[in-house]
Amino acid sequence: MSRAVDDLTYRRPVSIWWWTRKRSYFVFVMRELSSIFIAWLVLYLLLFVRAVGQGRTAYDDFLDAAASPWLVAINVVAFAFVLLHTATWFLLTPQAMVVRLRGRRVPGLVIIGSQYVGLAVVSAFIAWLVLR
Repeated sequence: MSRAVDDLTYRRPVSIWWWTRKRSYFVFVMRELSSIFIAWLVLYLLLFVRAVGQGRTAYDDFLDAAASPWLVAINVVAFAFVLLHTATWFLLTPQAMVVRLRGRRVPGLVIIGSQYVGLAVVSAFIAWLVLR
């Protein structure tokens, strides 16, 4: 009897765009979507390394392909998603990892700030290696 009643219960249909109505849901879905672009950039980097390893002609061909407007656009969008991915995961770190120093919990802002300082140091070092 109760099974028949359950089958007759009205269930309001959920829109495919439900996640666009609340900012936190939107950011969550965008962060999850960013993994596709992270995978693209890993593949792109591997193709770059392969082209470098195959010699000057393959490297020049890769650079020619990389200069196409559609590939530049994809990489710009992918870079934006990398920034979103990085920022959102940095913000989640204090919730996922409790750091204690001398028996006291380190504030979340200190953890987040130290990640950004580390990112800046590593980025500056890489820029120094590339641009020197």
